[in-house]
Amino acid sequence: MNSKTNNMIKAAIFIAIGLILPYFFHMVGMAGPVFLPMHIPVLLCGMILGWKYGIVVGFITPLLNSFLTGMPPLFPTGISMACELAAYGFLSGYLYKEKRLNIMFALVLSMLGGRFISGIMNYILLIAKGNNFVFKAFLMGTFVKGFIGIIIQLILIPVVVKALEKGEKVTA
Repeated sequence: MNSKTNNMIKAAIFIAIGLILPYFFHMVGMAGPVFLPMHIPVLLCGMILGWKYGIVVGFITPLLNSFLTGMPPLFPTGISMACELAAYGFLSGYLYKEKRLNIMFALVLSMLGGRFISGIMNYILLIAKGNNFVFKAFLMGTFVKGFIGIIIQLILIPVVVKALEKGEKVTA
């Protein structure tokens, strides 16, 4: 199987994980915004497959979740998340695979960059709808409510990426 086909299959698997993980978290209540399960496969995809796949997986995953499960609601959250996760996928792939930054530094920059895009998108979408954008509420929802998810990402993603890279070297 050629490399492009192999990467497309892996990208589809990351999308599937991005659909399944949030579903299980939502079965236990509204735990998605706390544990951020959709972020993990997108960040992993960028770091493993690169920014081109990361941006696509990041953009598609929340929209598919919205259409298939109703979570997140498409407007404004689903659209905002599609841009946020596309930024995660792009930045994690670009910073880690292209610029070869340290995995933790690339991960933190990706997470901050995605949240910055989320803030911009939420502002634009809420103002366009005639609602107010409350910066303090955005910060609380993005950093405080999702603190556990952020910690999980900072621990889990480097471990998974390094294990997969080590596995590739062993099989090569």
